[in-house]
Amino acid sequence: MRIGFIGLGNMGAPMASNLAKAGHDVFGFDVTHATADGVTGVEAVADAVVDMDAVVTMLPNGDILRSVYDEIVPVGKSGSIFIDCSTVDVESARAVHSLANEKSILSIDAPVSGGIGGAAAGTLTFMAGGADAAFEKALPLFEIMGQKTVHCGEGGAGQAAKICNNMILGISMIGVCEAFALGSKLDLDPQKLFDVVSTSSGSCWSVNTYCPVPGVGPSSPADNDYKPGFAAELMLKDLLLSQDAAQLVDADTPMGARASQLYQTFVDEHGTGKDFSAFLPLLLKTARGTLDG
Repeated sequence: MRIGFIGLGNMGAPMASNLAKAGHDVFGFDVTHATADGVTGVEAVADAVVDMDAVVTMLPNGDILRSVYDEIVPVGKSGSIFIDCSTVDVESARAVHSLANEKSILSIDAPVSGGIGGAAAGTLTFMAGGADAAFEKALPLFEIMGQKTVHCGEGGAGQAAKICNNMILGISMIGVCEAFALGSKLDLDPQKLFDVVSTSSGSCWSVNTYCPVPGVGPSSPADNDYKPGFAAELMLKDLLLSQDAAQLVDADTPMGARASQLYQTFVDEHGTGKDFSAFLPLLLKTARGTLDG
């Protein structure tokens, strides 16, 4: 296939490279002129769309996604597949589906889970939303870039699944960090606490796979000075998207709302460039009531 890839950042570049390694002709565009191994760089966004069988986008937010689709849909090939792997608000995802469908372009919203490591290794999980025909056409590409794809429903369903999943993740990581901070202040050996929690009712991904304590559990960003596998500012973005969606459908999400506030405080006071699990060292330094809101 001839594939255009728009957005060659930390996630997009390795995803595009994996498509090229699988034998596809991949043409990449990025506003920063970033490149990717095996990908032919183009100077204009239209050059990554005209006569392409598939176009993949990996963009920062819904406003940029809408702007890009306004530019690429008119020059897209009828019957091609547009796959958006950005994490954006549900309304924007549905809006660009409508734009594509008006031009007889198949479309899928397919945000990912798995981080930069998963993008490089081709082990991402895709949460896909769109018509059955669009999903079937996109599936072979998902299988190159990832190891699991779930068709979550019609257009926008992929984004809905992503923000629900990451709301759980944000809430659970705060709880895990609170527990390990409390254990430390109670003079409890963090390895012993891990041994208990990882095999008991407190077991969860934030403990077993991504433990925020250096030297405890499998290797994680905590073992690398909390350099981000998943940055705190990206977790904040996803939590805020969850709250936008909750507002849209009048859903009560008190824990999601509080997690959003806590990560907002973290990013405001400690800046960007730290993993979202770096909430633990913050809690280790704060006294009771400091973060109460």
